[in-house]
Amino acid sequence: MQDAREKIIRYYKGTEGEATAVKLVDFAAQAIKNRKCKLTGFLSPFEQEMAGVIAKSLGELNVDFYGGYRGAERQRAAFCHEDFQGTPNFEIAVIKAEWNGEFVRLGHRDVLGSIMNLGVDREYIGDIIATRECAKILVDKKMCDYFIMNLTQIGGTSVKSSLDEPENISAKEERIKEIKATVASLRADSIAAAGFGMSRSKAATEILAEKIKLNWQTVKNAAQSVKEGDVLSMRGRGRLEVAEVRGQTKKGRIGVLLRRFF
Repeated sequence: MQDAREKIIRYYKGTEGEATAVKLVDFAAQAIKNRKCKLTGFLSPFEQEMAGVIAKSLGELNVDFYGGYRGAERQRAAFCHEDFQGTPNFEIAVIKAEWNGEFVRLGHRDVLGSIMNLGVDREYIGDIIATRECAKILVDKKMCDYFIMNLTQIGGTSVKSSLDEPENISAKEERIKEIKATVASLRADSIAAAGFGMSRSKAATEILAEKIKLNWQTVKNAAQSVKEGDVLSMRGRGRLEVAEVRGQTKKGRIGVLLRRFF
């Protein structure tokens, strides 16, 4: 197993996922050693993909994911040894933060910022579902009391935090828009411009500001290549899947079919 561990860590070395890879490999190793189940914190989609790769590479493991409701983006992973006969307990709770929606508008960024200001690690926080008058925050169950006591303000607005039931969260429904376009090349800035409805120079600026991710990793260069099946995401704009690359037109441009998720 040591060779597989080192191979995985080398693969992710120098990427945004390096620290997470080390942590996940250690979680998986504990599950194998104890022949039981080991639960991670909340993971991004990219980190979930890493967990799947690690479970497959190390062997002897199954991995399950759950984020508190169907369609959750951030989910916890349960590494379970193949001899484990139980059902993973994902230990997820819901905190409901309420405010007066008649006088103030608060969104996902406001809620997350206030949570981070409490000094809470991101791994303890799952999805945040913000509406006009409240936000429902998926959290590690052991953090419930802390949030109820300390999450009293969001964006300078007083809020009341209480425990809610996961059953009160509806399954996530996304709107999908198909976009047929032609691009000069399969560069990240070209695809982002076509899919998110902006100029290529604007897309390049957003990439420079690290607001666009490719397969949940920050795009470092506007010229980074994109291929069929890749997913671009942009803060505040949703996700964009490269559904098809259709070849060149007579003018030398490349036809693509994109799916944008809102």
